[in-house]
Amino acid sequence: MKRLIFLLLIVPFLSCEMDNRNEVLVLGLIHGGHLTQQEFSTDILREMITTIDPDLILAEIPPDRFPKAMQTYEETGVVNESRVARFPEYVDVIIPLTKTMDFKIIPTAAWTEEMADDRLAKMRAIRDNPDRYNDWQTYGYAKYLSDSIKEASGRQFDPYWINSDAYDNAAEVALSVYNDLFNEELGLGGWDNINKAHYSYIEKALDEYANQSKRIVITYGAGHKGWFLRELRKRDDIKLINLEEAMGLVK
Repeated sequence: MKRLIFLLLIVPFLSCEMDNRNEVLVLGLIHGGHLTQQEFSTDILREMITTIDPDLILAEIPPDRFPKAMQTYEETGVVNESRVARFPEYVDVIIPLTKTMDFKIIPTAAWTEEMADDRLAKMRAIRDNPDRYNDWQTYGYAKYLSDSIKEASGRQFDPYWINSDAYDNAAEVALSVYNDLFNEELGLGGWDNINKAHYSYIEKALDEYANQSKRIVITYGAGHKGWFLRELRKRDDIKLINLEEAMGLVK
C-alpha cells in the first residue's frame, strides 16, 4: 500500500519534470505596415520580442540571403541585402536585438527571386486573359470580403487580433480561393506550394532542436500563420502558445 501511494505521488512529478517540449509561437507580422501603423509599430514589436525572450527565431528569410544580411550588418550596422532589407521587422528590430539579447536566428523562407518573378508574370497573365475573367473576379471578391471582415473588427492593426484565430479565419476567406484557383498553375509560387516549402525548413529546425525546453518564435507575414498552425498542431513534441501566453498576460 505504501508503495502504491508513493507511485501515485511521484508519477505526476516525474511527468512534469520530463515535459521538455519546446514552446512555439507563430508571430504574424505586417512587414511594411510596421512602419506606418502605430498599433503594431517597430517599437511595439521590439517590446514584444524583448518580453517574449525567445531562444530561437525561425525567420522569413531565405537561407542563401541570410549570411550576407548578417555580414553587412556586422560590418556597417546596416542590412542592405535586398530581400531582407524590405522587412523592417528584421532590419529595425530582430537583427539589431541580437546585439543585446541571446537568441539565434534561423532562416527558413523558401522564397527565390526567380519564383517570385514567375508568380508575378503568371498572375498578370491570368488577370489580362479574357477567358479567366470569372476566376479573377471571384478572387477579387474574396479579397474584398476578407478585407471587409478585418476592417469590421475595428482592430485590423492590433497585434493581438492579427495573432488570433479570428484573423486567420478572415484571411482564409481570400487565401483559400487564391489557392483553389491558382496554386497548381503558379507552380512553386502557389500558396500551398510555397507554404509547404517554407514549412519544410521550419520542420527541419523544430526536429533539430526538439525537446530542449526552448522558446521558439516563427516570424512570418500574418497570412502564413493559419497555414503553419494547421501543420504545427499535428506535432505532439511541441507546446503551441499564443501571443497572450508568450507575453505573460495569461497563464
